[in-house]
Formats: sequence, C-alpha cells, structure tokens
Amino acid sequence: MSLALSGVRVLELARYQAGPRGGMILSDLGAEVIKIERLGGEETRKNPPVVRGQSIYFTVYNRGKKSICLDMRSAEGKQIFTDLVKKSDIVLENFRPGTMAAMGFAYEQLKAINPGIILISVSGFGQYGPYTDRPAFDPLGQAMSGLMSLTGKPVGQPLGVASSVVDRYTALHATIGALAALRHRDRTGEGQVVDVRLLDSALTMVEIPAAYYLATGEEGGEGGRPPYKTKDGHVVISATSRDMATRLMTLVTGSAGDVSPINSSTADDRRRLLEEWCATRATDDICAALLKEGVPVAPVKTIPQVVKDPHMWEREMMVKMDDPVAGEIYAPGVTIKMSATPGRVGPVPTPGQHTDEVLGGILNLDTAKLASLRQAKVIA
Repeated sequence: MSLALSGVRVLELARYQAGPRGGMILSDLGAEVIKIERLGGEETRKNPPVVRGQSIYFTVYNRGKKSICLDMRSAEGKQIFTDLVKKSDIVLENFRPGTMAAMGFAYEQLKAINPGIILISVSGFGQYGPYTDRPAFDPLGQAMSGLMSLTGKPVGQPLGVASSVVDRYTALHATIGALAALRHRDRTGEGQVVDVRLLDSALTMVEIPAAYYLATGEEGGEGGRPPYKTKDGHVVISATSRDMATRLMTLVTGSAGDVSPINSSTADDRRRLLEEWCATRATDDICAALLKEGVPVAPVKTIPQVVKDPHMWEREMMVKMDDPVAGEIYAPGVTIKMSATPGRVGPVPTPGQHTDEVLGGILNLDTAKLASLRQAKVIA
C-alpha cells in the first residue's frame, strides 16, 4: 500500500526530542527518514529510562527510521552528505543557529546542491532575534513563555509540565511546515527554510492570556485547571458552556443559581460547592452522574491506569515490537489516523544499521568503496 509521503526522503541531523519527533511523524506518514548519526550513534541512545539495554527515550522518537553513522567533520563525510542532499527532499536539523553554516551546509549552500531542498531548522529561540545564540531545552520554553506561571495557578506556585510539551508542539509545527513546504515545491519547484523554535511553540500555549493582557493591561483569560478531589482520587470537570454549567449545578445543589462565566465571585462559589460535593463521592460515581447529564468529566488517571485502558489499545496508541537490543519493547503508535494511507510504525534501528543499504542503494557505492570508507572511519 502506498503511504501519504511515499517517495519523500528526509535526511535527519537531529537529537533529543523536538527534531527527532518531527522526523518520526514524517516516517509514520511514509517518508524515508535517514537518521545521520555520529560514529557510535547519537548520544540519546543512552538516555534513561533504559529497559534491557535499550533507551526508551531513543526508541520513542526514532522508531521507523534508517540509521547511518557518518563523520560529518571529514571531507569524505561531507561529500557523502552532499551527494545524499542531491537525492533528498528535506534536511531536518536541530543544531544551534549557525552550526549548519559552520559545517558548510547553510541553506544557500544546500540550495546550490539541490534547488528544491527544504531545510527544517528546529532551535530554542529561532534563526534570528536577541536570544538566537542561547541553548535551550523544553523547561526553558515553558518558563520564558509564561506557561509555567499559569500552570501552578490558582492553587500553587509556578509548575512545569511533567512531559516535554514544548518539544512536542515544536515537532508538530516542524512537521506542518515540512508538509506546507512540500506542497509549495509541488507547485513551484522551489525549496525553502522552515524555521521553528521552542519559544514560539510555547507562546502558542499562552496566546489567549497574552492577547488579553495586550488588549486590557490585565492578567487573565486562562489560568491553571486544578482537579477536584474525590473520595478515592481526582476528577476534572469541564462545564465550559452556560448550559453545561446549569445542568452541573442543578445536579449538585438542586438549583443552577448564577452560572454567568464572567462573574468571578460566583465562579469561586461554584468551585467551593463542587469541591464539597466531589469530596464525599467516589470517582466512578461522579463520572457516571455527570456523563448522564451530558457534562464533560474524566478521572485523573495514573500511567498504569492509562496503559491498561482498552480505548488506547483499540486505537493502537501503543504497539509492541521486536527489538534487536531489548528483545521486545513498546513504542508509540501512529497518532494521525488516515483512511486511505494509514501510516506505519517501524522498528528501532541500531547505530549505522542501514549505512551500507543507504550508501550502496542511493549513492551506488560498491563494496570496496564502503570498506575503504569504513577503514578510514568515515562511516560505521
């Protein structure tokens, strides 16, 4: 079966999460993603948590890709990369701004090699701006965007989100940019640079309070969303419309009262009443009662509860696969469900597993040449 991105070739020079996750999504959709690693393999192959010698961190973001190990600092390594660029569609990198230029592969140089090439640059603060030279990881994006200050409110201090949400948002933006650039190239034959950064992605998570403050000079618009404690856990209730709030408060108190969304004092009163009502009831009973009234509600689940949820398995959001290191391992499934081109989940490559396949198949290097490059420690 032909996949949505069959025939698209991506050269991935990316580590950690934001870049590799973008490459993973493109691979899921059918692109051939060639991960170019340093000799010995990318450093995150050793990142915890590790199961039976295999990094879960690396597994999650790199299954389904091909791996070649290439010394990009050597002249022969640079020539191999140049030759691969000629036969590829996308270069995906997440180095600090300026690194690709220092390597001799700024966009203008890549464009001279292949006029249709698309360069996706993922960085902390973008290719221009006052902070462009700073290093960055996900927590810095949460902090500098204001997201962290909102997450802890109204019940506590600023709080970082446990997962790397900024990295994952950035990966989505990189993927969307890649698809848009491919569409533009289909029409014009012209490649371009896609510049995405962690801080931009983080700012999309606070766009309502940011716009509200600029319009009014006041903080507000969105805040933290603490759950309600129950007899045996916690629930989240999202009665966001007036109609939902009316049904909710009628159930809780027998009378809806004032459910105006702009009346902050009555909102505080409603929260207090809900806290008291939930505290005396079991989580399952609360969910059953509210769902019967059409009020959105969900239990706050632990990870063990989540991975035992039959809905997740029916949606194939986690899959079991054979692994050359761990023997057997779990990896994320395809998130984007497509009816005609449903996507795929490939195995986790070992370092340099596809070096001979890629260089022999794409660049037509023969066995003697590959042996010579390996002896010179250009490839591995």
